[in-house]
Amino acid sequence: MHRFLMLCFVGLRLRIPQVQAFSIRHADWSTVRASTRPLHMSALPAESEAPAATPQKTKLRRVLSGVQPTGSLHLGNYLGAIRQWVDFQNEPETTDDEGNLIKTENFFCVVDLHAITMPHDPKDLSESTLASAALYLAAGIDPAKSKVFVQSHVPAHSELAWLLMCTTPMNWLERMIQYKDKAKKQGESVGVGLFTYPTLMAADILLYQATHVPVGEDQRQHLELARDSVRRFHDLFCKGNQYKKRCKAAGVPSRPAFTEPEAMIVKEGARIMSLTDGTSKMSKSDPSDSSRINILDSPDVIRKKIKTCKTDVVKGLEWDNPERPEATNLLNIYLAVQPGRTREDILEEVQDLAWGEFKPMLADAVVAHLEPIQDRYYAVRQEDGYLAQVLDEGADAAKGVADRTLHAARVAMGFATSG
Repeated sequence: MHRFLMLCFVGLRLRIPQVQAFSIRHADWSTVRASTRPLHMSALPAESEAPAATPQKTKLRRVLSGVQPTGSLHLGNYLGAIRQWVDFQNEPETTDDEGNLIKTENFFCVVDLHAITMPHDPKDLSESTLASAALYLAAGIDPAKSKVFVQSHVPAHSELAWLLMCTTPMNWLERMIQYKDKAKKQGESVGVGLFTYPTLMAADILLYQATHVPVGEDQRQHLELARDSVRRFHDLFCKGNQYKKRCKAAGVPSRPAFTEPEAMIVKEGARIMSLTDGTSKMSKSDPSDSSRINILDSPDVIRKKIKTCKTDVVKGLEWDNPERPEATNLLNIYLAVQPGRTREDILEEVQDLAWGEFKPMLADAVVAHLEPIQDRYYAVRQEDGYLAQVLDEGADAAKGVADRTLHAARVAMGFATSG
């Protein structure tokens, strides 16, 4: 989750108990009377009276996800995360097996605090942050259905990260593979933020009471750290009569401060690989821009990148041959940018083609898919004040959730409360 932070957290809970929401899905329960008709005394025998109406409950799912604003968002970010957020957002209200109404609340953030764990140019950070938020909207995130905000605009992320840092053993962080890999590249200039970065990710997740977190394979270790952090925090601060007294004095429920999240597997085919190496994930940190298709690349640039991308000497295309990772990757892209088509349909069309015949078809499909997103992006950026308003409203909504969790954590740790 360093280069690409997909905090899709899903949580469930009772509204009476606690706040639920990176997709973070959370759930609240509220009770609504099925009938508002007043009750009257009846002279009929008890057995002839109509049974009391069963209260209907509403289950709230909260989804929270985010992507780093380092560099330009690319096709892998869009297909692997942002487009799935749009699906989460547009899921219709449903009922579960018990007849409870399920509603979804969506929070999508630009995780700019994660972007500074690696060397960055200050003049680029603000623009890339705004560009990322605008691309969320251009890709289909609707502010009427979802809240979009910037991570650093919600101070609770930073404060909870510090609280967790103070309770996280150093040897837990020393085991993080991503830190080891990136530290080797930076040498002695590596910053403390890169070392403690997993605690910030844990804070992002825990603030919204996520029960499930869709993460890539490279982030599973960080999710396990978040789970360990929950257990350690609860063992240290959320047990016994003293904890109950602190909660009572602060006027908060004495339940545990956090929800322990579980991993959630993202959709098949959402993992897009590099154009120069079919075994490596498409990445913003790759020094070669030819390795990725950026969402805002022009049609000419897209066609050039696909024309020169790595392939093999075998004629014909096929999926899932471990000896041909580039074939699988390019077919996955071709399928992903044509919603509604199937693998069987694609293979029937292209399985006998040579690379020189297939690449122009792939380029046309990618250009056609990205063109309307690019048009909407530029429209969002040109509308004066619109993006700022969306981000301000999103931050206010996120604070309402995150601040409650942070307050519970502060009470558990024994901080003096104001007011």
